[in-house]
Amino acid sequence: MTTPALLPLSGRRIPTLSPGASSFPHHRATLRLSEKFILLLILSAFITLCFGAFFFLPDSSKHNASVHSPPSGFMGVWRAAPRLHRLRDKIRADHERALQEAKQKLRKSKKALLHEIQTEKARVAQELKKKDVPRSLPPVPMPKLVGVNDGDPGEPDVKEKRDKIREMMKHAWDSYRQYGWGHNELKPIAKKGHSTNIFGNSQMGATIVDALDTLYIMGLHDEFKDGQEWIEQNLDFSVNAEVSVFEVNIRFIGGLLAAYYLSGQEVFKAKAVQLAEKLLPAFNTPTGIPWAMVNLKSGVGRNWGWASAGSSILAEFGTLHMEFVHLTYLTGNPVMHIRKLLAKMDRPNGLYPNYLNPRTGRWGQHHTSVGGLGDSFYEYLLKAWLMSDRTDAEARKTYDDAIEAIERHLIRKSNGGLTFIGEWKNGHLERKMGHLTCFAGGMFALGADGSPGDKAGHYLQLGAEIAHTCHESYDRTVLKLGPEAFKFDSGLEAVAVRQNEKYYILRPEVIETYWYMWRFTHDPKYRQWGWEAAQAIDKYCRVGGGFSGVKDVYSSNPTYDDVQQSFFLAETLKYLYLLFSSDELLPLESWVFNTEAHPLPPADGHPSFLCAGGEGFYR
Repeated sequence: MTTPALLPLSGRRIPTLSPGASSFPHHRATLRLSEKFILLLILSAFITLCFGAFFFLPDSSKHNASVHSPPSGFMGVWRAAPRLHRLRDKIRADHERALQEAKQKLRKSKKALLHEIQTEKARVAQELKKKDVPRSLPPVPMPKLVGVNDGDPGEPDVKEKRDKIREMMKHAWDSYRQYGWGHNELKPIAKKGHSTNIFGNSQMGATIVDALDTLYIMGLHDEFKDGQEWIEQNLDFSVNAEVSVFEVNIRFIGGLLAAYYLSGQEVFKAKAVQLAEKLLPAFNTPTGIPWAMVNLKSGVGRNWGWASAGSSILAEFGTLHMEFVHLTYLTGNPVMHIRKLLAKMDRPNGLYPNYLNPRTGRWGQHHTSVGGLGDSFYEYLLKAWLMSDRTDAEARKTYDDAIEAIERHLIRKSNGGLTFIGEWKNGHLERKMGHLTCFAGGMFALGADGSPGDKAGHYLQLGAEIAHTCHESYDRTVLKLGPEAFKFDSGLEAVAVRQNEKYYILRPEVIETYWYMWRFTHDPKYRQWGWEAAQAIDKYCRVGGGFSGVKDVYSSNPTYDDVQQSFFLAETLKYLYLLFSSDELLPLESWVFNTEAHPLPPADGHPSFLCAGGEGFYR
């Protein structure tokens, strides 16, 4: 899943500097003589002030001596005099030396001064990088890895479809490589870099990190190497940037961890740990529930201004467990479960509201959704159980209880027989379903095995019904691409009503559910539906500089939003590729996908990994 639909995403661009250019502006060719004289006077005055302060400030050595054996009368002053003379002579010598150095500096040419400035900047930057190098990590055994490449489907027609998806990935990556390299995302029509407020005001190469594991499993190893080299040389977290804790966790930490497990390259592990430590100040709240945003340099955190009563968002603070369990395993640092706090709280009708105040630990507005603002919280309850090699009974029970409440209060059938998941708002069910909610079909299928009683078949069927409804939301549009949200009232079913809900921004959730349903049923309709979506994306979203979202899926002449989202490479194309691959590629028994589709290995019975799941890295 990706950013909640209500998240305000305002694009920002960072002006680039030419290689080797100084970041300091220069307005004149050299310093004027008068300016040199003034600079010399200031420097001299500063040193003189320090020298003069010696005579007016008390001597600390005298104070220290007086505590133990205070000198008396003339004898004490006489004993201190030689020491005073030595210190005064030393200060005079330092003063003279500083003046001589200043004069020599001012005699140098502009070119020499600029060279010294650049050298000093490089030295300081290198020192800062050394400070940000993560501590040496303890050696840990690599978990057992299965099915990290190939996955040839066998059938020629299926392989042809898979090759087409791989070509689409190449087009998306090559376009980003050419027009947006190093920027967070790409504007494929304007052919330049793009970013949003979730990444702050910095170029952190979000698309590079997000796409790495997709490149690897598709066998695009030259492209993977290019991404690795950029990360080694340019990915820097010591920046004055305010970022989304949730988005950086699922895209960056999740992407780096997946790249590490797939390739075995230590740089990805080191960068993931380094970034996680930058996020830790976000958890410095009275409850331990993190702020939504944190400044990577200052550590100052805050919540979104639009969130109810200054609350944190359920889907954001509830979507950290998978990644931080792995960080615990790799670093040896213990973690805390956020769900321990949630378990103590009353829940209206057994439902989890989307807003929780991190200061008071109280719910905000009683709005419950399995789509934006809530979605991946429920997903991570299930996946915490899967990550623990199915030993985390608490996570499984919390998931089962939550799904039971969702089924009782949010899931309904339309007049036309379509199963949908509505949203609960202050005691009222809104008969609207978002594209983000469509991931739930795959979640129900994934969680069917292990359901209490004899409900496994029921939840697999529920997953199939959600998949069908979400396919209808695609099939009832002109472009055969699904809208951001669609309603089930006033005679309308699976159709968007408002103009601001008719857009498609390359989202993956429907295709994600197709893939899970294919893995569990092998019903050919899921591959057929996935191929329909792939063709529609290639036909209507492909542009010369990559792929773009469209503003109205009901218009035969769509206009573009001119953004190639990083999750398009991380999720949408990856799920399509897996849909047309054999089950041997990243088998679900051996991998658990985070909410950004980054595959991570489960515990697989390893004792230190199982132990890591019990407590927290982020407290």
